[in-house]
Amino acid sequence: MTDPATILIVDDEKHTRDGLRLALEDDFDCYVASNAAEALEHLKHENVDVMLTDLRLGDDDGMRLLETALGLPHPPVCIMMTAYGSVDTAVEAMRRGAYHFVTKPLNLDEVDLLVKRALKSRKLEHENKALKQQVEQKYSIEGILGKADTLKPILDTIQQVAPTRATILIEGESGTGKELVARAIHNLSGRPKAKLVTVHCAALSPQILESELFGHEKGAFTGAQERRIGRFEMADGGTLFLDEIGEIDASTQVKLLRALGEQTIERVGGSKPIKVDVRVVAATNRDLAKMVEEGKFREDLYWRLRVVTIHMPPLRSRKGDIPILAEHFLKDLAAANGKTYKPLGEDALPLLMTYDWPGNVRELRAAIEHGVVMSNSSRVMAKHLPAYLSQPGGLGWRVPVSVSLPSKGGDKTPDELPKAELDIHEMEKTLILEALERAGNNRSEAAEKLNMSRRTLQRKLKEMGMVRMHRKRTPKS
Repeated sequence: MTDPATILIVDDEKHTRDGLRLALEDDFDCYVASNAAEALEHLKHENVDVMLTDLRLGDDDGMRLLETALGLPHPPVCIMMTAYGSVDTAVEAMRRGAYHFVTKPLNLDEVDLLVKRALKSRKLEHENKALKQQVEQKYSIEGILGKADTLKPILDTIQQVAPTRATILIEGESGTGKELVARAIHNLSGRPKAKLVTVHCAALSPQILESELFGHEKGAFTGAQERRIGRFEMADGGTLFLDEIGEIDASTQVKLLRALGEQTIERVGGSKPIKVDVRVVAATNRDLAKMVEEGKFREDLYWRLRVVTIHMPPLRSRKGDIPILAEHFLKDLAAANGKTYKPLGEDALPLLMTYDWPGNVRELRAAIEHGVVMSNSSRVMAKHLPAYLSQPGGLGWRVPVSVSLPSKGGDKTPDELPKAELDIHEMEKTLILEALERAGNNRSEAAEKLNMSRRTLQRKLKEMGMVRMHRKRTPKS
């Protein structure tokens, strides 16, 4: 059985307070107050569902009480009462947030019906708010923001696998949010009070990495002056996140395989098995399957790691999430930098949507922080963002291009290359190859067609791995 709703009746006339209480107390828990101060005390200590308050409270102002009540963390539904009812007063009360307005003398049946309607409205509002929070939580887990179709199955997978003990491999380019996924898995795992321990495998040499993971005994190697507890032991009862797992050497792969299979480790220089209860989440920006084929990564370890695989898509494939991410970063980074929040200007978002973000979400965050810091107007405009975003030649710059070179005969009719979605490096390579073909691989002639020196062309060919290209000179006429 649910508790009855709580009603606060505020009126400076005792007979009105008592009459309302008698009429309502069979169905509701009723409190009464004769002035605004008493009402605020009740609101401070009780979870009030509905407040019935007179517009005139002696020297107090019912409108002011209304605004104060509605500003509370858990505001009541407010119904105003007055003997001086007018359309203007009713509109003003509703404008300030009152649910309804009644005039005196009161019809108690009408008041009872109005209170019940107010409670029903409050219930629907709470249900809608709860539903909205559930939706927002589904599409925003631990800072993983977005509503793109490519992101939804990832968030569903995180919620499904987090409470299990399954080992998880997170794949994706740098900057796509792999560590955020690992943190979300840990926090939703049922072990949030235990530690999440992170090891960045690419940053450590093989010997140091082995010691970091498994610990070492005193004297195990030169410089090991005391026993050291490894990350597996630190993460006991929690989660171990192995970032850039593709960088570990063969010897460490063997020990890691045993640790995953037996939940047992040995410190470097030790012989005593140590039992650990660790959930492992690994991440990589490399193609582990290809590394297995090339013999650079153990196949048995690969299958042990990828019980469940989560692939983080690059930002360029989920551009519909850019406005959501940008808005989040604008607010977060404004606060972090002691700045006032400023929305994006009308020319900024199209620029963000055009760029391809090779550095993914991490690069977008840095670009937004640049805009937040550099903006000296009421909005973050395109001119406040990093200049390379709008300059051809940036790492992620792409533009539909139609380029042409003079024909071999030297006439004025352009011989256009097919239009295509090319980046600047592909476009440059295409132009160079086309020029060489038309010049019969005569580099001096090709350089002239490209309006560059022969030395520059030679350097670009070297960068493209084409320095040994067969040179065939066109016979001079």
